[in-house]
This record gives sequence, structure tokens and C-alpha cells, in this order.
Amino acid sequence: MTAKQTKTTALTLPSVLAFSRKLEVSDALMTSGLWTDIDKSDQWQPITLHEKRNRATHSQYGAKEEDRRKPNLSWGDDATLPHDTDTLRVKFSLKILGQLEEPTACNTPLFEEKVVEIVKAYRTDHQFKELATRYANNIVNGRFLWRNRVGAESVVVKVKHGEQNWLFNNAYDYKLDEFSPTPADGNHPFAQLIAVIQRGLQGDGFEYLEITAFAKLGLGQHVWPSQEMVLGIPKGEKSKILFKLNDCAAMHSEKIGNALRTIDTWYTDDANAKAIAVEPYGSVTSRGEAYRIAKNDFYTLFHKWLKDGEIPVEQQHYVIATLIRGGVFGGNE
Repeated sequence: MTAKQTKTTALTLPSVLAFSRKLEVSDALMTSGLWTDIDKSDQWQPITLHEKRNRATHSQYGAKEEDRRKPNLSWGDDATLPHDTDTLRVKFSLKILGQLEEPTACNTPLFEEKVVEIVKAYRTDHQFKELATRYANNIVNGRFLWRNRVGAESVVVKVKHGEQNWLFNNAYDYKLDEFSPTPADGNHPFAQLIAVIQRGLQGDGFEYLEITAFAKLGLGQHVWPSQEMVLGIPKGEKSKILFKLNDCAAMHSEKIGNALRTIDTWYTDDANAKAIAVEPYGSVTSRGEAYRIAKNDFYTLFHKWLKDGEIPVEQQHYVIATLIRGGVFGGNE
């Protein structure tokens, strides 16, 4: 085989190629308490789910004329704060893993060597600082609260790393679509959090964080656990099933992880673009859109970087973030 043929073979997407997640998130437990008791860990009680049966109306587009006069009976899970508490607490853990350049599986050694080469070069040039800053931003702004963040009077985020404890008194200081730069003061809690995430991504081991958010919602207000996807529900059965762990309302690790990796503003040249989650095709299923399909998808950029040795810096951040996301990327469907 000639050198040219060897290079071509090396750059062909392997039939088997996979990377493990490097941001390993736990499910999040939801508990309730009073805003004045944020520092009292023993005052927080699990939020339990309850069922609601309602007599609503048919309001969907195209409802049959005879159905428009009939009640629409609904039955599903619901979750609220008790009427003697005003604050939601959401708690989860996050492990940041290193050794990004090592695929979980790859059946083409020459391709793997090239991947190792570009990841090492990225580590040398950028030290994962831009990505660590964006991940940190989505921790301290409470994005992972999702709907529970909307309408909250105040949001506080606490982060524990070993013996270190960092408090972010106002999550709204950190925007959802504008990523705050690293503070000049290296002792600032945000700068220290960024440094920990950098170390985790750059190293051979891992860093471990415990993250707790408090959202002041009001007495008895609704909270929003994750909703289970249940297919083929028989007519007349409960149609909305919420996620719980040991009778405590909870949020899926996938939902938390999606929030943390909502850092992709590089999919467009629009300076005011909203961040989307890092996905190979920039898919946002809630909008029915895929924002990376015009030669700026992961596979096109990844192959170009391997082949040419260079792509724009912002797209390097995106490709590396996709590898951090993890997944099966082999050439077979």
C-alpha cells in the first residue's frame, strides 16, 4: 500500500467509532424548604408526586365538531411545593473525565492516531479553557433548572469540590446566551470552577463536583420534574407520568446534561444567536430544527480537521465539545 493509500484509509470514517461521555451527570433530586433555610440541610424534604384528574376541553387544532362540545378528561402526575414552603432545591453530582483522545472503540488504528494528534494539539493550544468557561457558566446560571428557573424570584447555586465550597448568590448575573469571561482574579469562585473543569478535561483522571440550586418560587407553586416518555398508553389510562426516585420528584441526568452542553453558538455567524446543545447535526427537537446541516455538521468538520489539519477555531471548540458529549460515530448506520 502506498503512503497516499495509507493516508486515505486512515481518514475514512471507521465502521466502529465511539467516544464515552466526559461530563458524567447524575439524576437530580428535587426537595422543598424555606428560602431562609438554605444553609440548613436537614430542613429539606422530598417533593412527592400526586395525581390530578381534570375535566378540560378539546382545544387541539382540527378537533372533531362533536368532540368540541364534550369534556376532555385528563389524568396525570403533578408536582408542587407544599403550601408551607417557598423554595425548590435541585441537587446532582457531576464527574468531569479526561483522556478525551482515546476512543471507547475504533477499528482503524491509523484513524485513531490522527484523532490523538488533533486532540493533543487542541489541548496544547487551548487547554479546554473556552469549553470549561461555557460549561461553568451553565452551572452557575442554573440553566439545568429548565422551566423551574422561569419566574423564580431568586436563584442561588452552590458548588462543592472536595473541601472547597463556592456560592453564587445570583444566578441571573450569568446569562443564558452570553458566556461570561474568566475573571482576572484567579481566586474568584467562577475562575476556580473553570480551572477545576479544565483540569478534569485535560487530565488522566477526573474531577468531582456536587451542585445544588435553590429557586425561590413561592408557597405551593408548581415545580417541573422530568416527564417519562411512555409509548402506547391505553385510552383511559394515566397519560402523564413524571420521573421520581425513591418517591422523590427528580430530573433525568440526560436533561441536566443537555443543559450543561448548551454552549453551541458557533453554528451561525449571528452574534445574537441563542445557544443550542452540542449535537452532531445541531438538532433541537423542541423547535423541529437541525442547525448544522449545511457542511457545518460534526462529521464534515471532523473529517476536514483530520484531513487538512485545520478548521476555524470556533469549529474546533464545537468538534471537541461533540467528542466530550460522546456517542457512536462509526461509518455504519
